[in-house]
Amino acid sequence: MAALKGRSKHPKPPEARISRSFGWVAALGAILVIGGIVGLVYTAFATLTTMILFGWLLLIGGIVGLAQAVQNRTTNFFWLALVVAALNIAAGIVVIKLPEAAAAALTMFAALLFLTGGIFRLFGALVVRGPQMVWTLVQGALGILLAVLVLGNWPHSSLYVIGTFVSLALLFDGIGLLAAGISGRRAVGMVSEARAGTELPDPADHGRSPE
Repeated sequence: MAALKGRSKHPKPPEARISRSFGWVAALGAILVIGGIVGLVYTAFATLTTMILFGWLLLIGGIVGLAQAVQNRTTNFFWLALVVAALNIAAGIVVIKLPEAAAAALTMFAALLFLTGGIFRLFGALVVRGPQMVWTLVQGALGILLAVLVLGNWPHSSLYVIGTFVSLALLFDGIGLLAAGISGRRAVGMVSEARAGTELPDPADHGRSPE
């Protein structure tokens, strides 16, 4: 009981909980950074892993959608929800069974999106001629160049394109979380030091007699 009373008299300051939360954020960022670096080293493995995870997400989402459609079978959108759920389940099974073919198809689709977007940006920049014309032209040219590089080496490029993009996303997100966690802990530490400094008693007050 005495120990419990002692603990209740000296509760942990809120800065400790906030600092621990920022520590978890920094730890998550470090894990994402490591995952991104490993993915960039083993891009083929990252691509296949991403496709398998994507397939499982489609499969689980389709099963959940199917259950919801059965529960709401009296509504007008029952058949639409049923068809969407069945398509998700079928797509998930195909992606899990054939991750390399799914990666090739997705890479082709992404390259065509880059090509179409780059062409539209080029024509849009030349027609509108706004203040961002040069930047839009650069974006369009980079999109077309990336699409040509991917399509020129397709389907072999499908083994590393998706893995590279996903690994870069993990790396940048991890760096952001790591920086936020470290800076947050540093800020909380400064606040704790400032509060401790204000709570220290003044040595000059020890010699004064109470009035």
